[in-house]
Amino acid sequence: MPFLYNSAFTSKDLDVLRRALDAWCAEKHVDIGSVEAQSAASAALDLYQSGYNDHDKLLAALRDRKGL
Repeated sequence: MPFLYNSAFTSKDLDVLRRALDAWCAEKHVDIGSVEAQSAASAALDLYQSGYNDHDKLLAALRDRKGL
């Protein structure tokens, strides 16, 4: 599912997304401002909206995502 620009995210949603992205970046030794992190953030948004809406599930899905 592509990112929906008119979707509203709560602070809890953003916290889950950020913590999973931070953990993924730390594991991969990737700077949060890098192109790789931007790609992972986009993937995380798609995954989150597809039902991976808790930290552990989202991080596991990011780890399994091909091309990241």
